[in-house]
Amino acid sequence: MWTNLDRPPLDVRALRRALVDGPQASWSRLDVVAETGSTNADLIAGVANYADRTALIAEHQDSGRGRHARPFSGAPRSQILVSMLLKFPGIDPAVLGWVSLMTGIALVDALRTVGEVDARLKWPNDVLIGGKKVSGILAEVAAHGPSPTVVIGLGVNVTMTVDELPVPTATSLALEGAAVLDRDTLVRAILRGMAAEVDSWRDSNWNTDALAHRYRERCGTIGQRVRVDLPGGDEKVGTAVDVDEHGRIVIEVEHPGADHPSVLAVAAGDVTHLRPLA
Repeated sequence: MWTNLDRPPLDVRALRRALVDGPQASWSRLDVVAETGSTNADLIAGVANYADRTALIAEHQDSGRGRHARPFSGAPRSQILVSMLLKFPGIDPAVLGWVSLMTGIALVDALRTVGEVDARLKWPNDVLIGGKKVSGILAEVAAHGPSPTVVIGLGVNVTMTVDELPVPTATSLALEGAAVLDRDTLVRAILRGMAAEVDSWRDSNWNTDALAHRYRERCGTIGQRVRVDLPGGDEKVGTAVDVDEHGRIVIEVEHPGADHPSVLAVAAGDVTHLRPLA
């Protein structure tokens, strides 16, 4: 028996009926564990034992990781913490970076449709509501070869309170007045959306043109003045003007005193949204 009536456990049997066994099944396996260190780490460690389209959900993580190994945690049953093992037969390894961007599209669409919130993508793999982070995504290649295996983890803050948020720039669906806070409903929408995105991408023979277009439509970074912290410690300030066909954020870099900005395409870096110049 759980003690917090506002945070019931996930109904694993109902989720399996909807996603694994039912007429709309799109996943081969779904497991829910009460607690683990990291769902991504668990799937990667057992990659040889899992079939394509395996989902692992934790009610709580004590060693969750975001980008750059940043810790990611929250109160038990206050979040959706799911990792997905997906295989991409015949894909060009050069476009595997699009997996996390594709996940962002599916997640934003699920939150907009079910939660009725104005979710937007912050390049490359955060989801914001009202400028605050509600979700992060981490994709890791678990096995190479002709059918690369990728493990994608995401965390969504669902019922976290202000006092439970890790930083003031974070938020939760509850704090943003989402229409639905039932985690079972949200999990079904997210995983069905992910399966549909993978099916569509596979049917296009892993072409990224449509993905790029749809990502741009949902990306709140485009048009923002930003600071980009690059690997190696360098930083650039300018205006984000596009996400290119390789999934890179394109920045018009400011040069004080210069007549025109230079253009820089960034494949990896931390982006901070800045206030516009007066």
